[in-house]
Amino acid sequence: MKAICVAACGLLLAGGGRAETLEWDTSTYSQQVTPCDIEASHGDDPYSVAPGVSQQEMDYDRALAACEAAVAADPGNPRLRYQLARVYGYSGQGEKAYPHREAAIAADYPQALFVNGYLHFLGINKARKDICRAGSLFRRSAQYGRLAGQMGFTRYALDGAFEGCDVAIDPLELMEFLREAEDSNSGYYESMLIGMLKKEVNANWPELKLMEGENT
Repeated sequence: MKAICVAACGLLLAGGGRAETLEWDTSTYSQQVTPCDIEASHGDDPYSVAPGVSQQEMDYDRALAACEAAVAADPGNPRLRYQLARVYGYSGQGEKAYPHREAAIAADYPQALFVNGYLHFLGINKARKDICRAGSLFRRSAQYGRLAGQMGFTRYALDGAFEGCDVAIDPLELMEFLREAEDSNSGYYESMLIGMLKKEVNANWPELKLMEGENT
């Protein structure tokens, strides 16, 4: 694992740099609640505007009609593109989801970054298996503060899943993701997992312990 980022990590450790964090700007598209939001919002999407609807609760016909109409009226809205892709995927129409998934990714929509990273990681729902692209999408979602991305990217990086990929992995960034996850989450099981991941990062890069001491 240490061999993946010797040069980058050395620079970061020497300079005491911090991981890049990104702020998602909701002012660039409509925040008006649409029937698509009511029928297809995801409960874990930090930028949804309506209560989440689980796959089991979703009425596919109603959700498809609502989201197709919403996207036709507002095609530049990444939240709506993500939600239409979600309905297509759940209803077994992954091939129809593709252009909407890609549109939401191109817009950097944080929830779409993580979800599509997961689809590519496993190669499911008509998404091509592509571990390297998955790593890039996971990391990008983590930079936007998506909890699943912060924890998932760290876990997979520690497992060596992205070896050979052009995906930046450095211990300071991993620790920053975990600190942010810790600050934003108080769940018992999540807190336990975050603590375990922090110990594992420190075990892989012992030089971080000094950095940790300096930052406390």
